[in-house]
Amino acid sequence: MSADIDIDLADREQLLQLIRVTPARQMHQGQVRRHNSGVYVTDIPYDPVNACAAIDYEQAEQLGYFKIDLLNMSVYQLITSPDHYETMLATEPPWEWLWTDTEWAKQLVHIGNYTELLKTMQPDSIPRMAAFISIIRPGKAHLQNQPWDKVFESVWDGDDSRGFVFKHAHAIGYAALVALHMNLLNQFAEQA
Repeated sequence: MSADIDIDLADREQLLQLIRVTPARQMHQGQVRRHNSGVYVTDIPYDPVNACAAIDYEQAEQLGYFKIDLLNMSVYQLITSPDHYETMLATEPPWEWLWTDTEWAKQLVHIGNYTELLKTMQPDSIPRMAAFISIIRPGKAHLQNQPWDKVFESVWDGDDSRGFVFKHAHAIGYAALVALHMNLLNQFAEQA
């Protein structure tokens, strides 16, 4: 069974100073390198020369080792308190700005490079934003500019024969982060 856990952090280095980890190993063009975000929090054979796991993360997964990706997500640095976070999550974002304010939309995490597609698809909810995030990946790109009912027929079917796809749970998490970022940008615009 393939498991994949991503944890978004405002500053991953703060966590890495508190726990013992072994950076995951990745082979890239025949060269060993440390994985950008993957770590093991359990014992795994260690390569002291490259300061990472002694086995590639894909082989490690087949052997039962569990990698966690600790990802820096600067959006969280804009949160001032737990109450602020809850308020921003509970607020309905200004969805229409995605297709009416290109410069504003360009600032958004995960989707800022897709302003033209935002204008045609017009995602207006967390489920539609999750699907949007999925269809900007190669495996589901054929669903771009399709009606939403057509998108939802197969966006979560797990078919990765055309390339990388997002799992539904990941896409929902990323969609919530986009909505949070939208609300934070809106709040800062109102304060300016």
